[in-house]
Amino acid sequence: MKTTMRHLIILTLLALTLIQSAHAERLPRPDHVVVVIEENRGYSQIMDKLHSASYIHALAKRGMLFTQSYGVTHPSQPNYLALFSGSTQSVRGNACPNTFDTANLASALLDAGLSFTSYAESLPAAGDLSCAAGAYQRKHNPVANWQGSRLPPGINQRFADFPQDFSMLPTVSFVIPDQDHDMHDGSFEAADAWLKKHIAPYVDWAFKHNSLLILTWDEDNFKENNRVVTLLVGPMVNAGESDQRIDHYNVLRTLLGFYGLPALGAAREAEAIKGVWKKLK
Repeated sequence: MKTTMRHLIILTLLALTLIQSAHAERLPRPDHVVVVIEENRGYSQIMDKLHSASYIHALAKRGMLFTQSYGVTHPSQPNYLALFSGSTQSVRGNACPNTFDTANLASALLDAGLSFTSYAESLPAAGDLSCAAGAYQRKHNPVANWQGSRLPPGINQRFADFPQDFSMLPTVSFVIPDQDHDMHDGSFEAADAWLKKHIAPYVDWAFKHNSLLILTWDEDNFKENNRVVTLLVGPMVNAGESDQRIDHYNVLRTLLGFYGLPALGAAREAEAIKGVWKKLK
């Protein structure tokens, strides 16, 4: 009798697992994803009603705004490393240079026959490994820290090389505005105008071509428990607000999940973003 009961329990648990798997939310597979990373502003600073006429607020109305999105740590650099590789790589500051040889978002995509490029504004030349050049800072361009070991130089491009024909974009790209346009040194208004000029054309195109924008911030201003804005905008995303708690590891897990790639580092313990996707046909 005990054996029969044990078998019934096992069969019931198995059936529940199969049911949950059958109903698990499938992630979309965007043709292209552009991830734009801004700097050093807390959620309330960005979503303040004083900025209600901004392009960023227009994006929030057009896509999914995450009201409980968080940076992983402080200062800037380890957050970029976390988003790119699933680890802060034990980096606690903004010192440069760093070099690593671990798996990362770009290497995972390349190994799967897909593509990745980082487009950094004010980068002096493709493949440049300078720590700083004018308003460009390598600490905000994580791909440079793997270049030459696991990643080829061609993956590290200037923003001037961002394709005007968006169909030529890689599968996933990072866009790194320089410090005059990412809110680090410049104003909200300067960053907002830069986004409207350079990213709005891609967003309009993305809605017609199964592609996605992710706009996020590295960290807050040390006043909101590292709460930042993250926006997803594209045809596969429902418009609205989500209060699910996410951080850079959830975003990385989602980017990898789009293409069926295994999670990396701390992203293994993070869930992919859920509950915001339009039902797949």
